[in-house]
Amino acid sequence: MIQHDIVIIGGGPAGMAAAVAAYDRGVTDVVILERDAHLGGILQQCIHNGFGLHKLGRELTGPEYASVYEEMVENRGIRVYYETMVTSLTPDRVITACNREGILKIQAKAVILAMGCRERSRGALNICGTRPAGIYSAGTAQKLINCNGFLVGKKVVILGSGDIGLIMARRMSLEGAKVEAVCELMPYSGGLTRNIVQCLEDFSIPLYLNTTVARIHGDKRVEGVTIAQVDEKRQILPETSRYIPCDTLLLSVGLIPENELTRSAGIPMDPVTGGALVDDGCQTSVPGIFACGNVLHVHDLVDYVSEEAERAGVSAAEFVRSDMQAVSYSSTVAGKGVRYVLPQRIRTDRDCSLFLRVTQPFGKVRFVVSSEGTVLSTFKRIKAAPGEMERLNIPAALLAKAGKTITVTLEEEA
Repeated sequence: MIQHDIVIIGGGPAGMAAAVAAYDRGVTDVVILERDAHLGGILQQCIHNGFGLHKLGRELTGPEYASVYEEMVENRGIRVYYETMVTSLTPDRVITACNREGILKIQAKAVILAMGCRERSRGALNICGTRPAGIYSAGTAQKLINCNGFLVGKKVVILGSGDIGLIMARRMSLEGAKVEAVCELMPYSGGLTRNIVQCLEDFSIPLYLNTTVARIHGDKRVEGVTIAQVDEKRQILPETSRYIPCDTLLLSVGLIPENELTRSAGIPMDPVTGGALVDDGCQTSVPGIFACGNVLHVHDLVDYVSEEAERAGVSAAEFVRSDMQAVSYSSTVAGKGVRYVLPQRIRTDRDCSLFLRVTQPFGKVRFVVSSEGTVLSTFKRIKAAPGEMERLNIPAALLAKAGKTITVTLEEEA
């Protein structure tokens, strides 16, 4: 049995930021378990820019952003187990992993979960038609193009308007492919506004809302797809069907947090976010196990991932050093117009940031943070959309007035 103070599962942006923060907090026995041969996670294949504006104050590509934190990890001498797959985690923080050297058993004083998320596949969509070659998740296509140099197709239809799908629409166009259409089942796009503008409008790529792929055609290779509009219940309207010839279908239909290890440790989960229930220090309901990054909830910006992971790293270090104090907590509740609020429990004796997503697109709104009938604070926004995560910063002076529950509601303004 190997002993370590803090073990971080996952070496992506969340894992690296958490490791650096824990080390700087005074706990130097920190290790990272990474299943890939390199640190960086998904950032390795995100060669577009737009990373680091909030956190580092400069615009970087994904690999550049990852290299900044990788250098921090190396400079601190933090040990990384590469090509190591974690197979189990127990509530008392015993980790079982395997690599080329064999089976590892690690007893940790604290564990930080930073496994990221995976893409939803075709099998979860129940699309009618054959099973030919040429159907990829958007992230898989991104890796094949950016890391391996393979152009996956020349006439492309994209299902789903998440950020990866939008970015791949631009990427395929830059490589000379023709993106015939981007279809979105919902009446609004699931991506950031800046990606809709820069990736679709700037390249004259049509976006069809309330539209899905009804059937896939082709034998050995995709030959085309039938798209159709859907009604309010998201049922296909056959009379709106039309055929689009293509040789490739990319799926950008959502991300699923990789929480198999979390569930195996008996950690309670949030059915809305798909991640664990945590407090504002990112500690789960099982003492000594923390979660951060996309394994906790899907983020828009890697900058927010790093900030959240730093909180997890600091909290884990405090747990190891027994610096955590018994304090009172308030539970957060998602009110009208709000899909979820995270963290689910917050301390009332220090500043806190609440992260949330709205249920549908809105114009001018204000978010009202209240506790048992008392309004603590309000936040005005010019617009709000499900594809863009909102962040509400609340000072400790206001939280001191809170009761057992804190509710965040959305109110539309004229």
